[in-house]
Amino acid sequence: MILLDTHIWLWWLLGDGALSEKERDALDQLAIKKLLALSWVSIWETEMLERKGRIELLPEFERWIAAARQPGMITILAADTDVVLAQRRLPEEFHNDPADRLITATSILSGYPLATHDGRIRDSAACELWKP
Repeated sequence: MILLDTHIWLWWLLGDGALSEKERDALDQLAIKKLLALSWVSIWETEMLERKGRIELLPEFERWIAAARQPGMITILAADTDVVLAQRRLPEEFHNDPADRLITATSILSGYPLATHDGRIRDSAACELWKP
């Protein structure tokens, strides 16, 4: 199972962003095998991006998110108190973005490698990273 950071999930589904062809193909194969996971935080973060006009989801957020989170496509990891506690144990120098902290803590607790292009997360070495 691979945990997707919010931007990876959106780039993959929207067909834009900085995903390489190799990454996109690997994600497609993982989806077919039902080996993709997403933190609930990414759904919240996506709603905020859409509401602020930073991304456009058609036909509308509610229908887009219903299709994007189908169980046959991705496993949604629910809110969990243990994730909140785990993010408190991230390295002191880990940045303060709440979504990144919770997603990284989710990766650590679940044991799922994190697919991310976020340099701050990658440089922190706080969790295992996905290598396609």
